[in-house]
Amino acid sequence: MTDWLIALPALVGGIVLTATRWRRDPVAARRLLMSLNGVLLVAGLVLFLVALSGGTGAADTTNSGAATVAAASSSSGSASGAALLGAAIAVAGSSIGAAIAVAYTGAAALAAMSERPELFGRAMVIVGLAEGIAIYGLIVAIILIGKA
Repeated sequence: MTDWLIALPALVGGIVLTATRWRRDPVAARRLLMSLNGVLLVAGLVLFLVALSGGTGAADTTNSGAATVAAASSSSGSASGAALLGAAIAVAGSSIGAAIAVAYTGAAALAAMSERPELFGRAMVIVGLAEGIAIYGLIVAIILIGKA
């Protein structure tokens, strides 16, 4: 948790720097964003590899019963890690799908409301249904985390 608190000022500073550069030189700001995305990609891959390799624990080999318990907890730690990874994929995939759906339905709703303002209620229901995709992914993630 403290890592996020340490990284938060750097993240806000990067956003402010990018916003100010975007006004002056959009090409340089785009290059800055692409390089930051590359850094985030590499950091995410490193965290992924650490999470995959961190599932094994040191077992005490002096007692065979303790070694069996340690091996069982190691395999369950691996299974819970897979469940957590599945939960993360469920949330990420459903959020991206919901974002795409809301973008298209929101644009169509605004176009329809510009011609007929009385369609506001119906248009917002359609946009809300598109947002429900993210909620379904969150429910699946909660179920997966509960079984982990």
